[in-house]
Amino acid sequence: MNITLWIIAGLLAAAFLAGGVMKMVQPKEKLAAAGLGFVEDFSAGAVKAIGAAEVLAGVGLILPAVLGIAPVLVPLAAVGVVLLMVGAAITHLRRHEIPPVAVNLVFIALAALVAWGRFGPHSM
Repeated sequence: MNITLWIIAGLLAAAFLAGGVMKMVQPKEKLAAAGLGFVEDFSAGAVKAIGAAEVLAGVGLILPAVLGIAPVLVPLAAVGVVLLMVGAAITHLRRHEIPPVAVNLVFIALAALVAWGRFGPHSM
């Protein structure tokens, strides 16, 4: 189970690092043109803040465990991912964008599994 949790955390970290960096470095208009319509509902600063939260979550899913420094941050980062994705799902539901909600639910389930595993039976 420990290896499974590492794989899931690694995949989540890669996804959130990539998505977060993209939101932080690209202008809001370019993100909207690329299909991220939700950015129309937020200011440019809020989109960058969402990106920063995603980058921090991605780093928090891996780095504390790899370094062995405060590994309790891994399940806390996973809880942060759950909260981010709940907010994303609400935003997509308000915009009547159903397919992204399914992706959000998958991320919620995976992050919840990591949080459960790292808080409980397979803590570092």
